[in-house]
Amino acid sequence: MKIAALSAFESRNYRLFFAGQTISLLGTWMQKTAVSWVVYSLTHSKFMLGVSIFATLFPSAMLTPFGGVVSDRYNRYRVLLTTQVLSMVQALALTLVVYFKHYAVWEIIALSVVLGMINAFDVPARQSLVYELVDDKKNLPNALALNSSMVNLSKLLGPAIAGVAIERFGEVVCFAANSFSFIAVISSLLLIRLPKFVPVKHTKNILNELGEGLTYIRQTPEIRYIIIMLALVSLLLLPFTSLMPIYAKDIFRGTASTFGLLDSAIGFGALGGAIFLATLPPGTNLSRILAINTFVFGTGLILFSYTSLYPLALLFIAIGAFGMMSQTTISNTLIQTLVTPTMRGRVISIFVMAYSGGVPIGSLIVSYLSQHIGVQATVLGQGFLALLIGILHVRYLKRNKPNRRVATTNSLNAEIPQV
Repeated sequence: MKIAALSAFESRNYRLFFAGQTISLLGTWMQKTAVSWVVYSLTHSKFMLGVSIFATLFPSAMLTPFGGVVSDRYNRYRVLLTTQVLSMVQALALTLVVYFKHYAVWEIIALSVVLGMINAFDVPARQSLVYELVDDKKNLPNALALNSSMVNLSKLLGPAIAGVAIERFGEVVCFAANSFSFIAVISSLLLIRLPKFVPVKHTKNILNELGEGLTYIRQTPEIRYIIIMLALVSLLLLPFTSLMPIYAKDIFRGTASTFGLLDSAIGFGALGGAIFLATLPPGTNLSRILAINTFVFGTGLILFSYTSLYPLALLFIAIGAFGMMSQTTISNTLIQTLVTPTMRGRVISIFVMAYSGGVPIGSLIVSYLSQHIGVQATVLGQGFLALLIGILHVRYLKRNKPNRRVATTNSLNAEIPQV
């Protein structure tokens, strides 16, 4: 019997991609958790914690537009295979640095910069390739929702596993596990069978093609609005996650396991949000769901901010993460219903830049604020900002009722470009 929530798995290539990515993402989240824990444990600096996140995301944000042009100009499959091999090399180098140099903070940050540069070309290629992996394009929205579920399941399990591994075996185990996890994703990519790539002659240089993408976004109000709002959310709200080691160590007086469970609670809530989005019936107004879940996001952060009971804090942060899930997933999906296929890689890269550029800068801002006004007051302020952004969504919905067709799950079954 066909299960609608798993319809994308009818495509062999997508099944292989999904399996390989799931294993690799577990390793990725283990490494992310270990990096944050090591940096904060060694420096006891909230600002350095922000720097470690900035080091990975900001280089990615700056180079991602060029990664989008590369994705549009060349074979996305080969670009992705190359970036995955390079990511494996980076993970191995990080493992050796941690093992032999006894947790050298600046070497870890330098390698984080390298990873950010690789990700600038990896993310547009990986996201764009999903369109080619799904045989029936009507299943593309389901593939996107399953991708979100995969990411958040990994975020649920990875930090929890990392917390236990750090306490029992040391941080180096997390870095080594991530290195080996790339074997799965590289193997799955090698098993994928796609039509022969036919190169297209390009008469314009990369900068001109990038300019075309920016012009296209500027002239498409719906896409422009989505990207601007995601940039605000990324800058002001999503960096709350960078404060979790501080909550674990200073607020709840805990260990690496405490931190791992906080991150896992965020992953659990986001996974619930992804599953919710995957099961929405046709005709659901996605823009309206985005607005509602922005209020859920803000409410969760407000409730979490000053909660001193650890179990209750896990519940509240999971609620906030449920609402957080919509910010990226629905925004992704709405853009995919609107973007012209020839602009796919470039628009995706600008979309990714709005996310990956806002988070590292925001992480530095919230790290700085938390040193001066306190971590709990910072998260409380982020919760109220989320409510304000929710109000902006509601106002936009009221002003653009005639355009509601592009914001429903019905429209996702039309000619669906992809993110």
